[in-house]
Amino acid sequence: MPPTLASLVQHSALKLTVRAGEDHLDRPVRWAHVSELADPVPYMEGGELLLITAMTLDAEDPQAMRRYVRRLSRAGVVGLGFAIGVNYETVPDALLDAAREEDLPLLEVPRRTPFLAISKAVSAAISADQYRAVTAGFEAQRELTKAALSDGPAVLIAKLAAHVDGWAALYDTSGAVVAAAPDWAARRAARLTADVARLRERAAPASTVVGGADEASGDRVELQSLGTGRRVRGALAVGTGAPLGTAERYAVHSAVALLTLTTERSRSLQAAEQRLGAAIVRMLLSGQQDHARAVAGDLYGGLLDAPFRLVVAEPAGDGDPAGLGALAEAMESAAARCGEAVLVVPEAARLVVLAADGGEAVAACLAHEAAEGEDIVVGLSAPAGPIAAASAYKQAEQSLSVARRRGKPLVEHEELVAGSVLPLLADDAVRAFADGMLRALYEHDATGRGDLVASLRAWLSRHGQWDAAAADLGVHRHTLRYRMRRVEEILGRSLDDPDVRMELWLALKATSAPDPG
Repeated sequence: MPPTLASLVQHSALKLTVRAGEDHLDRPVRWAHVSELADPVPYMEGGELLLITAMTLDAEDPQAMRRYVRRLSRAGVVGLGFAIGVNYETVPDALLDAAREEDLPLLEVPRRTPFLAISKAVSAAISADQYRAVTAGFEAQRELTKAALSDGPAVLIAKLAAHVDGWAALYDTSGAVVAAAPDWAARRAARLTADVARLRERAAPASTVVGGADEASGDRVELQSLGTGRRVRGALAVGTGAPLGTAERYAVHSAVALLTLTTERSRSLQAAEQRLGAAIVRMLLSGQQDHARAVAGDLYGGLLDAPFRLVVAEPAGDGDPAGLGALAEAMESAAARCGEAVLVVPEAARLVVLAADGGEAVAACLAHEAAEGEDIVVGLSAPAGPIAAASAYKQAEQSLSVARRRGKPLVEHEELVAGSVLPLLADDAVRAFADGMLRALYEHDATGRGDLVASLRAWLSRHGQWDAAAADLGVHRHTLRYRMRRVEEILGRSLDDPDVRMELWLALKATSAPDPG
């Protein structure tokens, strides 16, 4: 810690005596300055121990001394050293009373102690403190580097919190807290997400100081962005009870550099991973599952060992393609938080993602579209394995197409297969086909010569079971057989043909389907 008035008083070689302000000797001394000016305030920065002999002061004038001491106190001077035996044999009462009124520490300096000795003592103490701070900073840097290389960001955050005697938290690209130390700091850090979001809007590197995450805590919180380019890769929060000292500042700067290195992947590495991902997807879609698994290796191999989903996303209309990047970031960040593999393949105007079914990446995709689905449209396949990758891709594209037609931000393939084909029969062209196919039967029934349409519907609904269909109609089965022969004669088609039965059933459904208008 820097020298204080108390440490100077305790310095055996200086022989200083405290005459006023005994309760404020813990004030740190930034420098010792000699000035005989009647008003040295314009040359003060605050934190100085001012040394005087009162050569140009009327030190026996109470009013003058009150004004003098008051200005020094308000300028941030931490103490006044008065040399006796030079211009005054003792400290003048007017100066002493003024110092006591302002509660400004006043140190009596004996004649045999030169001001230079006091300045040297302050300078030596400041240098020793700076050396300790630098040494502690380098030690913190070594410890944090070891944690980053061996244990990962979470341990690094814990080490940093211990070094600053406070708390620390790491945020990912989406602004979510991924690590915090001590454990209680996670809730406090979560309350800073709005400040982190504002920091992410600025180009990296950027920093800001915000109020406490909790009003009752009174913490001073520094936020530092992580990243080397314009794109922010994350943020670091450090909460302390007071401004950071030199050693603590070294530790924070080291943590920012190390976390940036671990979160900021080089562009060449990103490009290589994207090329690898694209190759894996092409192999899967072409049916080369074994080759795809071999190429995936440890990086993506686990993703192919369990059911996965294929996601296809495109800009909505004239939407900004940047929305695809935001979706990719959201899914990658969610996967990274739980150690989940995700394969992201960005294309010119399309994003293809292969993610674990039921995993955090898929959940992030659904949540992202629920919040920001205006810029892009997304199609999501049903769960599949490597052998069905091509089918899953078609499902994702079909879902994407339906999402565009329906004006929805996201459609899952399960929504399509869980519905019914019957609403599709309400199309005018289908109705025209059905009317034409059944017209002869309706005309026959209109003459009162039988109920062929109702009989055909009952027979088809009973899958050709004569007794069950006849019972539904309340007629003898021989009557029903006769009616079905008449249907075949009138239509000129055989009911033994499954295609004919299917078309007739759909025609019957179409004529009874509600009008979409």
